[in-house]
Amino acid sequence: MIYKLYENLSKEQLKGEYLTLKKEYESFKNLNLKLDMSRGKPCEEQLNLSLNMLKDIDINHFTKTKQGQDPRNYGLLSGTLEAKQFFSNILNVPTEKIIVGDGSSLSLMFDYISMATNFGLLGSTPWNKLEEVKFLCPCPGYDRHFAICELFNIKMINININQNGPDVNQIKELVEKDHSVKGIWCVPKYSNPTGITYKNEIVTALAKLKPAAKDFRIFWDNAYAIHHLSQQHDELLNIFEECEKYNTQNMVVEFTSTAKITFAGSGISAIAASEENIKDILNIMSKRIICFNKINQILHATFFNTTEKLEKHMQNHAKIIKPKFDLILNKFEKELKPLKIANWSRPNGGYFISFNALNGCAKRIYELCKESGVTLTSPGATYPYSKDPKDSNIRIAPTYPSIEDLKIASSIFCICVKLATIEKLL
Repeated sequence: MIYKLYENLSKEQLKGEYLTLKKEYESFKNLNLKLDMSRGKPCEEQLNLSLNMLKDIDINHFTKTKQGQDPRNYGLLSGTLEAKQFFSNILNVPTEKIIVGDGSSLSLMFDYISMATNFGLLGSTPWNKLEEVKFLCPCPGYDRHFAICELFNIKMINININQNGPDVNQIKELVEKDHSVKGIWCVPKYSNPTGITYKNEIVTALAKLKPAAKDFRIFWDNAYAIHHLSQQHDELLNIFEECEKYNTQNMVVEFTSTAKITFAGSGISAIAASEENIKDILNIMSKRIICFNKINQILHATFFNTTEKLEKHMQNHAKIIKPKFDLILNKFEKELKPLKIANWSRPNGGYFISFNALNGCAKRIYELCKESGVTLTSPGATYPYSKDPKDSNIRIAPTYPSIEDLKIASSIFCICVKLATIEKLL
């Protein structure tokens, strides 16, 4: 194998390297593998960490909440105080500014977009009555955010993102001059897929925005708030505290869930916002549902009855998945770094590694991997409308496969990167 810069090799040398790689690639294809790295899912070992929640049940916890109500019956639309306190500890937001929902924070985001579209926010004109609605999308970003915008016919605008966070100058220029810009998607901690955490100055700049649209909202998707990979974890500035300094509390709506803490799809979620926004949300929400699953709320709050227990639980998650991140990153360092044909993130938490190949190579890498039995996130998925302008970004999701499968998948991936690169150079 040649570990010289490909750009310094002659065409004959590149062709020779390509033939060597192709033989290795074909040997992997003959294994008829079916390895799925398409989404950031918890693995079985992670899911098993929460099984005791279903075993250590004290029925006395389920007959009366701290508010004195029976959680088995109707009522408490905004959630039990126990569950609110659980999320308050995670988000550092007062309980009165929290609504606890069912398993998916994505559902809460969808509902809030739907509320804005059909009914307006705090008395503003419903978005479906407007000629055009735009959203700012830091990218590479989360494909499901973009899918919601597409469904509601919201025009998406790409926003550059770097190691500090999204380009606040670009955001300020658009938000403060264009009334049709109604929101921005943000995954501020261990961002999907780059893994970066917004620096303090970025959070402050966002809190200081003076939007042209009074119903502009920052969708603060804090999905990975406590998903650290080590003890040396990132810290995120509290955006609500920053907003209070500039009287912009209504501008931010925060979301999170236990989807990757306990059981995906069977956990609890939360929306945090100003008291004015919470009242507005509950007014509309009350027409759709009488209450959420309070039994599950009590179940989670009881299982994590101390901060120490939650912290220990998340440390156990990290023990399972950090070796998987390390395996992938070490493979990249060994196989790809000497060739200088790609770069990638080294996150301190979250569920993804963001990989950037040479421009014009991502789709080809995806195709080669798929043909060999390794399924990746679709190329372009990390950009609005699935259009990566450089065709270079690939989201790597290491958490779900086993270590043994990752060893094979990482080898295949590196070979595919090299093959696609040489094809591009030739």
